[in-house]
Amino acid sequence: MEKTATATHESAGPGTENGPGDAAIHISGLTKRYNERVAVDGVDLTIHRGEVVALLGPNGAGKSTTVDMILGLTRPDSGTVTVFGRTPTEAIRASQVCAMLQEGTLLEDASVYDIVAMVAALHAHPMPVAEALRRAGVADLAKQRSTRLSGGQKQRVRFAVALVGNPDLLILDEPTAAMDVATRREFWESMRHFTDEGRTVVFATHYLEEAEEFADRVVLMRHGKIVRDGTVSQIKSAASGRILRVVVPGGDLGQLLKLPGVLDGTQRGDRFELKCSASDAPVQALLAMYPRAHDIEIKSMGLEEAFLLLTSDDAKPPTNS
Repeated sequence: MEKTATATHESAGPGTENGPGDAAIHISGLTKRYNERVAVDGVDLTIHRGEVVALLGPNGAGKSTTVDMILGLTRPDSGTVTVFGRTPTEAIRASQVCAMLQEGTLLEDASVYDIVAMVAALHAHPMPVAEALRRAGVADLAKQRSTRLSGGQKQRVRFAVALVGNPDLLILDEPTAAMDVATRREFWESMRHFTDEGRTVVFATHYLEEAEEFADRVVLMRHGKIVRDGTVSQIKSAASGRILRVVVPGGDLGQLLKLPGVLDGTQRGDRFELKCSASDAPVQALLAMYPRAHDIEIKSMGLEEAFLLLTSDDAKPPTNS
């Protein structure tokens, strides 16, 4: 069955305050170890009501463990987590939290409608089943059994299962995995309507363009710590530098990497992409070395480049400041 928050108590409902301020999630000093490995290392984080937050980081960064502790699925070794001013368990019992997790499975012998309806029955004030199916884009699959669904269709059914609880906080782990481009667009359009109602969404994704387009805020994790927390523009600004793309007939990557201000680079035939701390000095030196260089393009680092730079092992040691 889909791994989602279930509830037997009355929902506080969107807009109801259960603690100081407008924090949907408040984390302080959160730490989790597995034997000698520190999965989450003293994390401090506050997420406010109505925010759409992307949680990003390479594999092993601590994202999934952090999410599990927010959901009360894993007990922290130290530190605290509150959700709308309550413990995770209390918030789940109050129908304030639902989750769509990657490892969630669907009942094989049940129809899509029956699966969603069964989960709805576990909540005090669920969304109408037909509405959850419509928002998730699976109304036309209501009579289908889960064994006959494609990977992308199963993902949308998991979304309906998470939505039907009518939560204040929705946590999504790789929500658009296995979805095609058109379906991903439909998914995020539905998500916009959900957050327009004042709900809070936290999602982990490997599609960085989704974080860039849909997140109000990005939290970058590495080695169990938060290395950056801010808007997309703030994250990109933290990775100061430029991307220089150029065609260099007869060019040699080893020589180009020696140009002033060049940090890294790749080569494909005569086309080069260089990551630079600035742009003027590398371009001047490049043209002096290779006068036939052409099709020069300079741009600021995007979220993907910032992500790779800020979460690499060569990045500055992370802090929780």
